[in-house]
This record gives sequence, structure tokens and C-alpha cells, in this order.
Amino acid sequence: MKFGIFYEHQLPKPWTEGLEQKLFQDALDQVELADRLGIDYAWEVEHHFLEEYSHSSSPEIFLAAASQRTKNIRLGHGIRQVIANYNHPARTAECIATLDLVSNGRVEFGTGESSAILELGGFNIPVSSKREQYLEATEQICNMLAMDPYPGFNGKYFDMPCRNIVPKPLQKPHPPLWVACSNRDTIKMAARLGMGALTFAFVDPLEAKHWVDEYYSIIKSDECVPIGHTVNANIAMVTSFSLHHDRQTAVDRGLEGFEFFSYALGFLYGFGIHKPGRTDIFKEFREVREQQLQEMPLDITESLTGARGGIGTPDDMKAHLRKFEAVGVDQVTFIQQAGMNKHEHICESLELFAAEVMPEFKARSVEREAKKAEELAPFIEAALARKQFMPMPEDEDLPAFPALGRSVVEGEEDPNKQAAS
Repeated sequence: MKFGIFYEHQLPKPWTEGLEQKLFQDALDQVELADRLGIDYAWEVEHHFLEEYSHSSSPEIFLAAASQRTKNIRLGHGIRQVIANYNHPARTAECIATLDLVSNGRVEFGTGESSAILELGGFNIPVSSKREQYLEATEQICNMLAMDPYPGFNGKYFDMPCRNIVPKPLQKPHPPLWVACSNRDTIKMAARLGMGALTFAFVDPLEAKHWVDEYYSIIKSDECVPIGHTVNANIAMVTSFSLHHDRQTAVDRGLEGFEFFSYALGFLYGFGIHKPGRTDIFKEFREVREQQLQEMPLDITESLTGARGGIGTPDDMKAHLRKFEAVGVDQVTFIQQAGMNKHEHICESLELFAAEVMPEFKARSVEREAKKAEELAPFIEAALARKQFMPMPEDEDLPAFPALGRSVVEGEEDPNKQAAS
């Protein structure tokens, strides 16, 4: 089983000068430490306008910076917003390929569509068509990364003439493809499209078994038709993260941050009403949390369970992760940067995890990966055989385009729309 760290770049109010700079610099230090410790993945989201919950609006810049401070850790867009109003598909292809080159082939291409009105409305994306737009863009981005040249596309939501998108990624035909999943329906969609499932729902490891079984049953069925040029059969799940030899200390350092993460997610995606620049989510969260603790005080005489099971002692974490491993989860990703969690405590937890928890799972990972690859190989081959790839025109059929410097007679059709003869 693999392990990852995950960043929303949360910054609860109140804000003071220099806090955002410290947030980003601390996160880069944490990724560098995780790389040295042997953690497998660092995931970075793309969100817009989601104050306090996520200040990560340009993940390609953060991941590029991280690529120059690390050697081995995989750098994941978790996720890149691929709908054209967020990022034109050609720009996404260029960014993914460039990051793959500067990181020496360490990119994981996570994709998503978002469901927050603050984001969708800010970019004038109708809720009713966002899934269609997402699917159209994702397929074409993969074609842009893999094809030389890209033949062009006349779609429902964006058009593009024939162009050769450069640079091309180091990983061929393109980096591993993932999609953000928040429920079982999107898990099934990921499997049908041959994509890795980045699940951002906090589920108990026992419940995760149903998700994993369903995902892999579809991967092995005729339903799986890849949206990209490869199949990335992997399922990742998130969990809380705060470790200390003393359970109370781990809870004191990490539980409130994790609970704020969940509360802010619900506020911005479900029940909240947000006034840009004025709403104070963290203040509301603390008022609600204080009331809840008065009504039901926290008992930590035993380890925490469910989504909170990653908070506690190293032995607590081992027991928690064994449950995910037993049901077939491929990667567990930690929510370590959340709420008011402190940088030094995050680093201490990562070091303790690497020293006392991770070795047990690493020892089993090589054999597990080899067995999985052998089992899935014929199903992946069959899935790729079902895909209808975009046809590549013959060289003589490729259009040619006049340079802008050529004289254009007044009244002549725009050369952007007409290939040269």
C-alpha cells in the first residue's frame, strides 16, 4: 500500500500579514521532508474563491516548486480543474507535460469538475452541464498529450484547430490519470473510464470494502472503456493524520484541524451561505464544536475510529491502516495540513509515521503490487482494445496555416479559420 500527503492550503481566519507566505513555505518544507522519508505521493488541489478552506488556486506553480526540492515523491494534481472555462484544455496539456519534464516524470494527472457554486459561478459554468464539459475536456487533454500533432476538435463546449501541443510529457503516452470521487457513483464512473479513483469521502475502512470491490469489478468488466490512452487501476482514500506516542497529545494537536476540514467542506459545498471576504467559517466552526463537546465530551481511552482513526499513537495508526490494506485500498492519503494544525507538529507526525508505521506496509508492497499487476494485465489489455482512439490524419491531409506576417487582402477569410492551401 502506498501513502500520500494532501494539501488544500487551509488558512482559517483571523488572517495577519505574512500568513499565506508562511503557509506555502511550510508546505514546501513538508513535501521535502516527506520525500526524504520515503512517502510516495504529494497531492495538491485546485480550488478558487474557497476562503479559509483552500487557498490553492495555482497548484501547477506549487508542484513545480516542490519538484525542484524533491527527488522521488510523486507529484499529484489532486485535482486540476479541466473544464475549459477554468483552464483551456490545451493549457492544461501544456502545464501537465511541462511539470512532468521538470520533475523527471513524477506527475500524477488528477482531474475534476468541482461542485461548489462559488467556483462554478465564478467561471460561469452551468451546474447542469459540468459533467459533460468535464468528460469532453478530459478526453481531449489526453489526446493532446499523446498525439503528434493533435488533429483538432469541434466539440459541444470547446473547439480547437489542428495544432501540435508541445512539450510532450516524459511519461508516455501521458501521466497516470485520476478523477476526484466523493461518492460511490463517481467511483463507478472512474472505473468505467479506466481512471484512478481519488476518493475524498471520509469512510470507515469496512465501508471502503464495498467501494473497492465495486471499482475493481468494473475494471475487470466490459464496462471499462478508457477515456485516456492508458488504464490507471488504483483507488486512493483519505484519512486523518496526527501521531504522537501519547494519544491525548495527538488528539490535541490534530483533531480540531481535521474536524474543521470536514466542517468547512460541508459549509462551502452543502449547508453554508457565504459572503465573499466577510464570512468567518472558522469562528462559526468553533462555536458549533464547543457546543458539541459540551453535549458529548470526547472519550479517548480507546483509539479513535472511522475517519478519525489516523489520529493517535503509532499502534493506533497501524491498526487503522491494516483495515484499509485488508480491503484492497491501494493508497491512503493523509489530511495533515488542516485548520490550525502547526507545521512543527505535522513534521513530527511524518517522522514518527516513517519510523514506526510505514516500514510494516512497505515490506508487503512489492509483492502486493506485482500480484496485482499480473492479475489485471489481461483486463487492461481488453479495456484498451475496446477504446475508439481519435484517428490520426495522413500527413498529406494535415492542414497548413499561413503566418500572421503574410499579407491578408481586405475581405479575405480570417487565416485563423482557413488553412493554407
